[in-house]
Amino acid sequence: MESAAVFAGLHPIPGHHNHLLGPSRTAIKLLPPSIDKINFSPLPLKFQKQSHFTSYIGNSAINSGNSFRVASPASDVASELADIDWDNLGFGFMPTDYMYSMKCSQGENFSKGELQRFGNIELSPSAGILNYGQGLFEGLKAYRKHDGNILLFRPEENATRLKMGAERMCMPSPSVEQFVEAVKATVLANERWIPPPGKGSLYIRPLLMGSGAVLGLAPAPEYTFLIYVSPVGNYFKEGLAPINLVVETEMHRATPGGTGGVKTIGNYAAVLKAQSAAKAKGYSDVLYLDCVQKKYLEEVSSCNVFIVKGNLIVTPAIKGTILPGITRKSIIDVAISQGFEVEERQVSVDELLDADEVFCTGTAVVVSPVGSITHQGRRVTYGNDGVGLVSQQLYSALTSLQMGLSEDKMGWIVELK
Repeated sequence: MESAAVFAGLHPIPGHHNHLLGPSRTAIKLLPPSIDKINFSPLPLKFQKQSHFTSYIGNSAINSGNSFRVASPASDVASELADIDWDNLGFGFMPTDYMYSMKCSQGENFSKGELQRFGNIELSPSAGILNYGQGLFEGLKAYRKHDGNILLFRPEENATRLKMGAERMCMPSPSVEQFVEAVKATVLANERWIPPPGKGSLYIRPLLMGSGAVLGLAPAPEYTFLIYVSPVGNYFKEGLAPINLVVETEMHRATPGGTGGVKTIGNYAAVLKAQSAAKAKGYSDVLYLDCVQKKYLEEVSSCNVFIVKGNLIVTPAIKGTILPGITRKSIIDVAISQGFEVEERQVSVDELLDADEVFCTGTAVVVSPVGSITHQGRRVTYGNDGVGLVSQQLYSALTSLQMGLSEDKMGWIVELK
């Protein structure tokens, strides 16, 4: 087993042989030195003030009498970042220090979770997620401010969406408070992996899966809620860059009554064939149509889509086949606050091809302007060199808010000291 110094770059607090300093203002009470897990019971986790520190408290840590602290960025000990070339950080997976895990049985509630060293997980070959795709995931980001504080963007929205998806997929789910506190704990435990301001973000991936063994088609007997994180650079190195889409007319992402409106894992494997074919032809991604009339826009493989005509911004309405994106929801509110008229309704291909601008929204890209759309051999281009003024304006407004560069008048930012 590893020693108590499970956080890289930790140093003893003078006069306290059993405390360690690290890069966060939050104190995390750990288990005895021989154990590399942090237990939390019962959840939801609670912040408890201890002078300049905040503590997550778990039963085992309390009983053991051993605790370790992670120091404030404002302390005399300088924060140590991971040894990464932050200027060349791409948008890909990178292993970090810790992940969060919480389990419960079918028919019960999640009540206990733990931080543990990041690594592979063990599943039965008959696990529900492997055999029947009983799984959901979420995606959100943490940003580092120049003053050392860490920002999360609307994590309670991800928690709410996970609960909605879990109900559709016959799974128990963490409460909103449990979800948010688990995200906070995971981010703070991996603080050294959060890129410096302007260099990217810490991508946070919560998973909810049927981990119990099941042979016949039925809900799994056990479920695992897991969170891991990875530092990611800006999605486009050159900044706001246009993408080129092709409208898919044969294959469909979702059907009425299906699972297109929840973030289940199967939604994404289903788009890979059409997406791969499109990329082989030089397109960035695929724009899907409704499967009934085959003339109304739904979404791109992993993004919501918007069109702009004058002062009007239109996006397909959420009716069960389109994922209710959190960035989508946020962009609508930001656009309205800036004086745009916004409509959520059916959007035809003809209206798409006649638009002044087109852009997509998602966690990874925030706002991605569309440079061109190709539909049945006809190619239409948009904006100024592919980047329209409206797309640029909304992108700047939302990213400035997410990174703490502008005042949060919406109440969307959760700040971790």
